[in-house]
Amino acid sequence: MDHRDIRTLQLLEELEKNHSPSQRELSQKLNISLGLVNSFIKRLAKKGYFKITTIPKNRIKYILTPKGAAEKTRLTYEYIKYSFEFYKGTRRKLRKLFYELGQQGAGSIVFYGAGDLAEIAYLSLQETPIHLLAIVDDLKIGKRFIGFTIVAPETLPSLKFDRILITSIESKDDVITNILDKGISRDAIVTVE
Repeated sequence: MDHRDIRTLQLLEELEKNHSPSQRELSQKLNISLGLVNSFIKRLAKKGYFKITTIPKNRIKYILTPKGAAEKTRLTYEYIKYSFEFYKGTRRKLRKLFYELGQQGAGSIVFYGAGDLAEIAYLSLQETPIHLLAIVDDLKIGKRFIGFTIVAPETLPSLKFDRILITSIESKDDVITNILDKGISRDAIVTVE
C-alpha cells in the first residue's frame, strides 16, 4: 500500500466524519500541505468519490458517494492487510534479532522510540531472556508506555544496558546521531532492517 492510497483513505475517512471541513483543517489534521490537500480533493472528486456542494458563508460540503464508500472500504481492507503483513514481518525480524543478541550475551536492552514498532518489539522481547531496561523518546518524555515511564536521551549514559534498539520509525539517522552524541558506542546500537 503506497502513501497515496493511505492519504486517500485518510481523506475519505475525514470527509465522511465531517462533511464540511476546510482544506486548511484537512491539511492540519492529515499533516500534509494545503496544496496537496487541494490536489487530492480535485482528483478524488473527478473520480466520483464524493460530490462537492456549497453551503452558506462560502463553505463547501463534501458528500461521499456510493463509489467513494466502496473505495474507502477497499482501501480499509488493503490497509488492514498491509498492517498485518507488516506486523508478521516485523515479528519475524525481531525474533531473529533478539535470538542473535541473546547469542552475543546481551541481557538488557533500551528501546529508542515509543510507537508501534516498540510495541511489537516488546511483545517479541517477552519470548527471550533479554530484559527491557528503559524506553527513550525525545518527544514523549515523562509519558507512560507499555508499563514504562519514557526517559530523556540524556539519561542514556547513566543506564547499564547491552544494546539500544531503535524503535523509532522516524529519521533513524538523526536518532543514531543523537545516541552517538551521548557518548554511546556505535556497536551498542541495533536496528530492525
